[in-house]
Order: sequence, then C-alpha cells, then structure tokens
Amino acid sequence: MNAHTGSSSQATIQISPESVPSTPSWFGEVTAFAQVLGHVGILKAIQEQVRFARARFGQYDLIDFVVVLISYVLSGEPTLLAFYERLAPWASPFMALFGRDRLPHRSTLSRFLAALDQPTVEALRKLFQEDLVARKPFASPGGTVDRTGQQWWVVDVDGTRATARQRALPQIESLPAPHRRYDQVCAPGYQGRKRGEVVRTRTVVLQAHTHQFLGTFGAAGNGDYRGELRRAVQVITTYATQLALPLTSVLLRLDGLYGDAAPLLDVLGAGLGVIARSRAYHLLDVEAVKQVLARAPSHVSTHPESGMTRVLYDCASIPLTSAGPQVRVVIATHDATSSPPAVGVERDGTVYELFVSTLPSPAFAASDVLDLYLHRGSFETVLADEDDEQESDRWYSHTPCGQEFAQILAQWVWNIRLELGQQLSATSLRITEFAPALEVEAALQEEPGPPEEPTPSIIYGPPQWAHPSFTGGFPSSAFTPQPDGTLRCPANHLLYPQERRPERNGSLRVLYAARIGHCRFCPLRAQCQESSTTIKPRRVSAVMWPLSSSRSESSLPADPARAPLPAAPVLWRDWPRCSIRRTWLKAIRSQTICVESSSQLSSSSSPCPAEKLLTRAERAHWRLSWIERLARNARPLDAPRLVVTLHGLPAIFASSFGFDLLATA
Repeated sequence: MNAHTGSSSQATIQISPESVPSTPSWFGEVTAFAQVLGHVGILKAIQEQVRFARARFGQYDLIDFVVVLISYVLSGEPTLLAFYERLAPWASPFMALFGRDRLPHRSTLSRFLAALDQPTVEALRKLFQEDLVARKPFASPGGTVDRTGQQWWVVDVDGTRATARQRALPQIESLPAPHRRYDQVCAPGYQGRKRGEVVRTRTVVLQAHTHQFLGTFGAAGNGDYRGELRRAVQVITTYATQLALPLTSVLLRLDGLYGDAAPLLDVLGAGLGVIARSRAYHLLDVEAVKQVLARAPSHVSTHPESGMTRVLYDCASIPLTSAGPQVRVVIATHDATSSPPAVGVERDGTVYELFVSTLPSPAFAASDVLDLYLHRGSFETVLADEDDEQESDRWYSHTPCGQEFAQILAQWVWNIRLELGQQLSATSLRITEFAPALEVEAALQEEPGPPEEPTPSIIYGPPQWAHPSFTGGFPSSAFTPQPDGTLRCPANHLLYPQERRPERNGSLRVLYAARIGHCRFCPLRAQCQESSTTIKPRRVSAVMWPLSSSRSESSLPADPARAPLPAAPVLWRDWPRCSIRRTWLKAIRSQTICVESSSQLSSSSSPCPAEKLLTRAERAHWRLSWIERLARNARPLDAPRLVVTLHGLPAIFASSFGFDLLATA
C-alpha cells in the first residue's frame, strides 16, 4: 500500500485493463483503515484474543466478519443490503486489503452475529478498552481547572434508546403465538408510546474532554441502569488507573435516572467524584437544608440562552442517607407556572431542583456546580454526530450479543477516526473560560487594617423583643429562642435570622422570618398575622444594646456561607469535537485512489487449476486448530499482488502508519 504526498481534488480509480464501476466514496477510508489496523496490530490482536468457533460457517473466521462490520460502519450506508451492493464490484480487492480471500455473504454475516455468545463479546470489549489506553492520540487528556488550581476530569454516562416498530398481532386461542424478530433484543420501554413499539437501551461512557468513547453496554427495554452503571464505573476506574489520574479527581456527570441514593453510593464507593441531578426530594425536609433555605440565596443564575432564572442555595454537607456519606447539595428554585414542572418538585408555588455533588465548596461556587451539570448538553451533540456519521444505534442483529459486538466495533471506529484526524492535522488543546473570575467586594471590605489600628469589637447584651404587634397578633416574646440561634413560634415552626441591621443609636437589630410555606397553611395564622391572605411570612425583630467594646479584628463571628471565594476563573481544557474527525473525512474522501493488480492474464490464457488433494483429516472432518481455521480464508500466497495508491496524504502521517511513500513529480 502506497501513499503519494501530493494533493488531488478529484477521486478517481484506475484499473487496467477492463473498466469497472467507480469506487465508492468511502473506499479510500477503508483502505487507510486496513493499513492502520494492520500496522498498529489491532487485526492481529483480534485474531489471537477474540476467538469464536461455530459450525457451518464454511471457510470463514471471526476476523472476516469483523472487517466487514468495520467497513460497514465506515461506509455510512443506510442498510447492510446497500453496503453489499456498493461493495460487490470490489469484493476481491476489499478482502485483499485485510489479507483475506473471499467476502462472506450478508446472510452468513447475519447468522454469525446471531450465533455469537457473551464470552466472545466480552473478549472484544476487553481488547477495545486495552487499546484505548495503549495509544494516546492526544498529548493530554484535557481537564477542568477549578478556582483553586486543582484539575478534574469529567466523564459522562448516559443511555440512548433505539426504537423498533412491529405489528400489533391478535393473540387468541385459535392462532399460534407470534414469533417476533426483536423478542431477544428489545422490550417495552420509556419510548413505547405507540402500539407494537419496543426499545433497546445503550448506555454510553464518554470522556468529555477528548470526546473518546470508553465503553458501551446494551440491554432490552430500559436496561439494567444500575448494573450498567457499575460496569461503567469499573471501566472508568481502569481508565483512570492506567493514565495515573487520581480517582477522586475523576468526575461522573449523571442525569436524574441515577439520582437515587443507591446508584450514587455505587459511584462514591469506588472513590470517584460525582455530580448528578437528584430525585431525593426528601432532603428538602432535612433540618440543615431548611436552615439554608431560610437564609439569603448563595447565587442567582440566569441561563444566557433560555433566560431561565434560578435562585441557588448551597448546602455544604448533607447526609445522603441516614448512615452517610456527606455530600454537597445545591438547590435551584424558581417560580412555578400553570403547567406541572418537567423536572423537580413543586412546593408552595416554588419548584425545587436538587443537584448532588462531591465538588468542594471553595473550588466551585454554587453557580459553577449548576453550570457544570447543565454542560451535559454537550454529550447530546456528540451522540448526534455519531448518528450522522456512523449510526451506532442501527440494528445490526436481532440477538443481544450480535448487536453488542457490532456497537463495540462502531465505538472503536469513532476513536480511531479521532486518532487519524489528530495525526493528519495536529490540533492544539483549547482552553475556555468556563466560569469568569469572581469579584468579591465583601472580601475587600473585610480586609484587616494595620496592626496598630485594630477594629474595635462590640459585646452586645441579651435581645430585647419588640412590643406586641399593632395588628393584635402574637408578640415577639411568644417566639422562644433556640440554642442554634433560631426562634420557635407558637405553632412549633422555626424562624430563621435574615438580617443584622446596625441602628444609628449603636444598637443591633436582628430580623427573623418564617417560611411562607409554614405560614400559608398554619391554623394559627389569623391570630398571628394581620390577614390570612397575605403573601408574606411572619417576621419578628429583636434589639441588642452594646455592653462594652474591646480591640479585636471583628465584631461578629464570620458567616461561613459568606466566606470569600477564590477569585480565579474555572477553566475547561478540551480538544475540538468536530473539526478533528471532519478534517480526516474530508481529506481521505477527496483523494485519488489507484488500484492495480500485478496479474494481467486473461481467463483464456490462465492455466487449468490443479486437482485438489484432500488429506485424511479433511476427509474425516477432524476439528481444526485456531491457526487452521484462520488460514482457510487467508489470501493465497500465489494470489496477484494488489497495489493501492492513496494520493495527497502527508509524508509524516504516511510514515507513522507504515505506508510506502512514492515520490511525486
């Protein structure tokens, strides 16, 4: 296989002496893949490590079907029939590219996929994951740099669903039970809205910074989401260990499907970080969460495109279960509308969304946690590109093992395309300011003064409660102070401190407020507030007078929620999502292809084939060894030499993958 270093703007084919139909547009990429897979040793590894013996396949071995499936993915043809029709004139040169002789029929391919077993699929999966870390197409795996300078690596795990339509057949005693083609591979699922519609779920694992696929796990219907998450965690752990990445710095982004405590415990038990949308709305009833919701919000976030405004409350350490562990919970609230909320839970006219994370509070603000989770939308664009380029969710087989086998190969093709595109035209790492630097004015105002002029500290006396309400409600003295600084009302609800207001006479007024949800349905509301229809909660104030002053740095203890955050921005370091692959596809599919055979003998001058001499082993159909099985469809040593020339490939790229260089005029 040769490569010219010149360039060409038209794809042509030259075969002498007879004329044949023009080559498919994807034949050049198949040729390059054949050379690359052979040069890096992937084909040899599949032959040696992925073995499957099945009777009545004639002279074909597993590698014959693997090269057909890889080429089918590369072609982008809509159906297997269309792929075989385009390939038919080029069947012999096509198989010769991979060192094989005859092209298996598509019905033989279907029977092979139907006969595959789970050990063979797992052997291919293991080889795929080993190859993923064996070669490093990118100089760096990218990452996210938080406000303290620590680096994180984000991995997305989510499921895609392929829908299959089948006729709705009557099932009565006078008719036999129907036999469905999709009975093994599909089942009713979330998308089964129509009659006779079944689905299959494919859980996909993606490295968010390099856009490389780390694994795929499929199952009928909605799948075993928790079992597939455990397998994904094993893959991610192995990937991080091989690349010497700290497990605690690997962050899994999960959607609400994994928002219960049990799946999150599986991730946390492996030592990985997590950020997920939570469905554990009972956390809103935790006392620590109530106290945070009673205080001023941590941040108000407005989405730049949708205009959605969310008020954020940051709960630093909340027990995920009664036995732990402690996680960070960010609560996003917004006003409810007339329609029920699609995400979150509605309480008292407010919609609450919960996000569970292990990200540390100083390194990521509450708005950073929300933005990082909503950035999961970039995962959908990768899956859309996958559907456009190779359609991995297509139906390869009507059996689970056959479908899984082909989809692993499809992900392998995606990763190799990224590597070839990076080798063809090296792209530098992109650094994006994911979140701007924070400007904390309070931190500047709270800077300590010179040592010789310390700020005086004031010691206040006990609180003095206001006089009875002018509306005739409960007086402030009816609200009992609690050890944690809150008040308890006569209806046994808590009031939380909202504001500390210095007065002109030197006193300090502390304002307490209840939750509107408690006041709205309180049976004592008419006795407590001016009107039972007011939209404001009950408020109580207390005045504290100064007793003495001392010289110290602060007058009141610092509020941990108001502690100044690091001002550095959050950086997102990744590689381009589209340009790497598209550069490769545009270059390889626009070059001139020349296919020449060293045999120019006509059929009339060809010598008569010699009679085949059978051995006793062949006559008795003895079992063949793995080497003998592989040799059955190997290209004969005396076969005509096939020379394929690809024009326009750079010399450095050609040398990297073992192409023979030809000088150009």
